[in-house]
Amino acid sequence: MNDDLEEIRKRRLAALQNNQVEENEEAIKQHEAQTQVILRRILTDEAKTRLQNLKLARPEVGQSVEAQLISWAQSGRIQSKITDSQLRDILREINKQKRDTKITFRRV
Repeated sequence: MNDDLEEIRKRRLAALQNNQVEENEEAIKQHEAQTQVILRRILTDEAKTRLQNLKLARPEVGQSVEAQLISWAQSGRIQSKITDSQLRDILREINKQKRDTKITFRRV
C-alpha cells in the first residue's frame, strides 16, 4: 500500500512539474509574440531586418537594443516608426558609449 501511495505521489509530482514547464513555455511564446507585435509597430522593414541580423551576429547586443526599443515604445518615447538610418544612429551611439570606457592603471 505504501508503494502504491509513493507511486501515485511520484506520478502527481511529475504531472505538476510537466504542467509548470508547459506554462513557462507558453509564457515565453506569448512574450515573444508581444515583442514581435511591438517591433513590427515601431520599426520599418529595413530596420527590423537590421535588428534581426544584429541578433544573429551579436545576440547579447541585439537583445539589449531590442529591450531598449520596446521600453521606449511602452513609455511613449517613440512617436513614429524607426527607420534603418535611425536604428544605425542608435547602434552607433551605443557602440560609442562602450568605447568611451577607459581603464587606467597607476603604479603604486
